[in-house]
Amino acid sequence: MFLLFAWIYCSAITHYLASDSTLDKWLWPFHKPVGLLLLVLLILRAGWSLLNQHRRPLSISRFAAAGHGMLYALMFLIPLIGMIRQYGSGRAFSAFGVPVMEGFEGEKIQWMVDLGSNFHSLLGWTMLVLILGHVGAVVMHYRQGDKQVLRRMTRGVRQH
Repeated sequence: MFLLFAWIYCSAITHYLASDSTLDKWLWPFHKPVGLLLLVLLILRAGWSLLNQHRRPLSISRFAAAGHGMLYALMFLIPLIGMIRQYGSGRAFSAFGVPVMEGFEGEKIQWMVDLGSNFHSLLGWTMLVLILGHVGAVVMHYRQGDKQVLRRMTRGVRQH
């Protein structure tokens, strides 16, 4: 998922800073399909997490638990809002050659388009700030001598 998030943010940053560049034309067409793939993977990951909740490490603080909760909420809401905007626009959407939704004739569903236009990017950049804060927290813990945080994140088992 890390690599897919890297792709999503590289495509968004390139689209924002260098729209219509060669790099943008290479990255941007995959922004929506990769976003949908991330949503599917998140749903699978959340299901796996619930099934294995008893084996997952406890959060080190309420602040950490809140941060993780916000990250998961944003990982769900951002692509959902993007899909709502896509549907409301009336345009068809295929991901990796698989039809996801058909387009429709007539007027756009404006509230859906507005929801996506107002919140998809804003929440995406908010999540990037939280991700950078998450990485910063890991570095801070590591430098303070807590070498277990990174191990807990990558192994996912409760440390005794």
